[in-house]
Amino acid sequence: MVKAVAVLSSTAGVSGAVYFTQEGDGPTTVTGCLSGLKPGLHGFHVHALGDTTNGCMSTGPHFNPGGKEHGAPEDENRHAGDLGNVTVGEDGTVNFTIVDTQIPLTGPHSIVGRAVVVHADPDDLGKGGHELSKSTGNAGGRVACG
Repeated sequence: MVKAVAVLSSTAGVSGAVYFTQEGDGPTTVTGCLSGLKPGLHGFHVHALGDTTNGCMSTGPHFNPGGKEHGAPEDENRHAGDLGNVTVGEDGTVNFTIVDTQIPLTGPHSIVGRAVVVHADPDDLGKGGHELSKSTGNAGGRVACG
């Protein structure tokens, strides 16, 4: 089993931790707990770079080794880093589990060393018709990363 962790923070008071585990060549399980978010849906992605020297802006675009359009986690045509949305409760917290086959922890497309980003708004999963739908899911600003 391979494991990784990302500790998220922000200047806006959002914080939390995201844990990744993978058995052999199986899917990667992502579990996390975040707090300090506004209630509702928030886009949740693995970004290409693990660089947070300029806050969340230096994490680059979504991790996309296949050169595909933005999409939903269940779509064939999606960035590998497109993990959909997390649903934050009225208390500003969320506990979640995501199981995904496109974010391995080993091999040439490993996500180890990359950043996890939580966005301000819902990810439209590439289906919103907005000019940013096919690149970012129109998920808004980056409110926390790590």
